Amino acid sequence: MTAYIIRRLLASIPVMILVAFFVFGLLYLAPGDPAAIMAGDAATTADIERIRETLGLDQPFLVRFGSWVGGILQGDFGTSMYTKQDVLKMISQRLEPTFLLMSMTLVLSVIVAIPMGAIAAWKHNTIVDRIVMIIAVLSFSVPSFVVGYLLAYSLGLKLSWLPVQGYKAIGSDGLYAAVRSLTLPALALGSVYVGLIARITRATMLESLSQDYTRTARAKGVKESLIVFKHALKNCSVPIITTVGSGVALLIGGAIVTETVFAIPGVGRLTVDAILRRDYPVIQGVILIFSFMYVMVNLIVDILYTVFDPRIRY
Repeated sequence: MTAYIIRRLLASIPVMILVAFFVFGLLYLAPGDPAAIMAGDAATTADIERIRETLGLDQPFLVRFGSWVGGILQGDFGTSMYTKQDVLKMISQRLEPTFLLMSMTLVLSVIVAIPMGAIAAWKHNTIVDRIVMIIAVLSFSVPSFVVGYLLAYSLGLKLSWLPVQGYKAIGSDGLYAAVRSLTLPALALGSVYVGLIARITRATMLESLSQDYTRTARAKGVKESLIVFKHALKNCSVPIITTVGSGVALLIGGAIVTETVFAIPGVGRLTVDAILRRDYPVIQGVILIFSFMYVMVNLIVDILYTVFDPRIRY
């Protein structure tokens, strides 16, 4: 297992290099001149050129890319064109709300979606199955920002149960206040995730419940609930884990929209601000860190396969 993990980590290096090259090249070809944006409407051509030289924007593509990668290998993600702050420091200051939001969304989605899918498969072709599938399809189809506005209006403004916007830091306000401030965003972001996991769980459970070992368990008089939630669900763990792991991409993309809707000062909100300002170093740093996070999640998912299915060996 250790050798496999080391091989996977080494294999992720060329992947990250390709991601870095793609991100840098895509932003390099994007329309808009950050120097002109920073200079303002009243700037002259000489002012814009001077800013371009200061930022190094007048250098060839490969020179800029090589300099950027060399800095990253030394822990230097560059400096923000707008705030003049270190990019890595800016991202680290925004990680707490984003990481907590994604963690809460993941936990809530798994707790809700897996029982939903299992019960729908158990009660196949009944009214319970149809209700669960309608909920799953709706939650997967409605955009998270629409769900966010509906939750903010109903639970926040009308009932005043939960705060509508902002974030309470763990260090200053405590864990309870932080979790409470992110409950509505987590529910909104998890709506799409719940629908995805529930549908996959139902499909795999239907296949497991039709296998010989479940019929044998029924013939022996084993309780139906025990067959569903212990034997059948355990054998569905691999595709469910795969769905949960691949769905992290939904969380990363959805966090950007959700944080904007609920005014959460996380990495998603930082990304939106950087895009509007054409702050290329910040955009590149965020995408690179999220890409590395996704690669690590896939590695963790592969390792979890061996935990839930002893037949898998690396």
